[in-house]
Order: sequence, then C-alpha cells, then structure tokens
Amino acid sequence: MKAVRIVEPFKVECIDVPKPEPKKGEALLKIEAAGICGSDIGAFRGVNNLVSYPRIIGHELSGVIVSIPDDNNPKGLKPGDRVVVDPYLHCDHCYPCRIGRTNCCIDLKTLGVHVDGGMREYFCHPGHMLVKMPDGMTFEQAAMAEPLTISMHGIHRGAFKEGEFCAVIGAGPIGLAAAMTAQAYGGHAILIDLVQERLDFAKKVGIEYTINSGKEDATKKICEITNGDMAQLVMECSGANAAIRATLDYASNAGRITLTGWPKKETSLPTDLITKKELDIRGGRNSAREFEEALDLIFSRRVDMEKILTKVVSVEDAPATIIDIEKNPGNYMKVVVKF
Repeated sequence: MKAVRIVEPFKVECIDVPKPEPKKGEALLKIEAAGICGSDIGAFRGVNNLVSYPRIIGHELSGVIVSIPDDNNPKGLKPGDRVVVDPYLHCDHCYPCRIGRTNCCIDLKTLGVHVDGGMREYFCHPGHMLVKMPDGMTFEQAAMAEPLTISMHGIHRGAFKEGEFCAVIGAGPIGLAAAMTAQAYGGHAILIDLVQERLDFAKKVGIEYTINSGKEDATKKICEITNGDMAQLVMECSGANAAIRATLDYASNAGRITLTGWPKKETSLPTDLITKKELDIRGGRNSAREFEEALDLIFSRRVDMEKILTKVVSVEDAPATIIDIEKNPGNYMKVVVKF
C-alpha cells in the first residue's frame, strides 16, 4: 500500500509498505483523506525535536472501518462506518487521564510525531478512539476536524462566552479557525498578524476584525474596537515570543489568555501586569473530547473549514506538495491528501 514518509529532514517520499494487521483492541481503517499539518512541515524541516526518522506522517485522518474489535468499541461502531481518528494516544492511567484531560497525558504520543501516522492507504488505531462522521459529510471535510479541535480547545480553555471579544494572534489555519469558532459561538473575533495577505484572506472568509500589527498599534486598535474594554479572551497561536508578551496588553482586566502556539525559547513576562489585571493564563495543548462538536460545526457550516481548503492532492503528489509548502508557505492555507 502507498504511504507518505519523511526519511530525514528535507527528504520525503511516497513509498510502498505492507498492509498492517490490527493488534488487540485495534480497528483496521481504509484511509480516505489525510490533512497536511504545520507539524508535518516542521518534521520535514527537521525543527521538531519530538520527531524521529524515518517517520510516516499524518494525524488529520478520515476513513472507513474495515474491522473493529467487539471488546474495544464503546460507541457501537461497525465495518463500513465512516469515521475520523482521534490521534492522541494516551495511557488512561496517569492523573491527567484520570480527570479526563487525556491531551495532557504524561506519556502522550501523537500520530506522525512520536509514532508512525496514518497518511497511508490502511491504518490500525484503537477502536475506542474513532468518531463517526455525520451522514453526507465528505472525507475532505472530516479530515479538517482535527485542526478545528485544536482551535476549539483554545477557545474552550479560555471559557469564551457569547458576546465577548476574542483577539487571536496568528492568521494561520489554527488561528483562522479559532476566529471562525469564536464567531460561531456568538462572539466577536479580532485576528492579528504581520502578513497582510493572510489578513485579507481572513476578511474574505468573514472574520469581523483584522489588525496588521506591523503597521498598526494593535493595543490601541483593540481598545477602539472594544470601546475601551480590551479583549476578554486572547488566544496566542503563533508561538512568537513578542506575541506572547503582547497578550497581556491585549487582554481586558479580569480577562483570560490561552497559549496555543509553541515558542522556541522562554518568554519574559511582567508578572505585575498579570496581577494588576488579575489575568487567567492557560495552556492549550492539542484537544480532548472535542471531535464530535468539531464535526457538527463543520457539517452545519457554522465553521466552514472548506473556505480555508487550498487544494486536494493525490497521495502520489503529496511529497512534491510538502516540498512546495515548505518553500512557499504563503501560497497555502490547508491541503488534504485524498486516497
């Protein structure tokens, strides 16, 4: 069967690998679509220290169940059901797992990062970690559920409420989907970035407010938009240290901040400002129990992820596409590989 594998940094290939046999508790899936994620590009560049090589990539997956074990099937799924994959393997025993925050598992393993992923024709995965797709949903739509769960998780961690302002830093796929989610929840999104082309795209897909922080005073602009209140939630999706520091300025008194971006080094923060504003600052890592809602938001088009789908490519064309995304990231928002 065909699979997409990164052999080493800057070397990616479409290869033939044996069809897998499910182990105890695993379902066998026929993969129909797989999204190319920013973490896949990071693995290709060799900048993700969590990735070892060679590595089959792919964690944004949709497909059809070929077989599923009776003893690990709490949702009553059956062969022929169309599903998405929850790609975050966890132990179910540590403290975070015991309280339902499986995304914080002390032994967390993400498909395509710590272990081989599912960008291949057939894939085995624990039966209880599959989520059924709505009837009528396309596999391409479903493959974009995983990145939406990341955006939703940051919004949920920030306890966002209807009518509030959510300032999102970073107009990539995660930040753009977070802004779309905030609006779907009845709030107001303010999307902040340095790249005007991405902000122009955001306006085209319906984001209410955009700010180019390289050309405008973002703090002053947010103050104007919010009539002096500032943003009740600030979600940082870029991982840039300057942007992380800016969240304190963008947030309202008694506001919340969620940190979803991964910085490469520590950020110095003025703790007096955190105390003065009494800010809640929370991490937002991956997602937990959010796939069902993500599928509903996409299928109902309350969050229309197809608006950010740049193109669909074949598995044979995936390596060349990954190379081009790395060279020309501005030309892409979201790409899905179709099998």
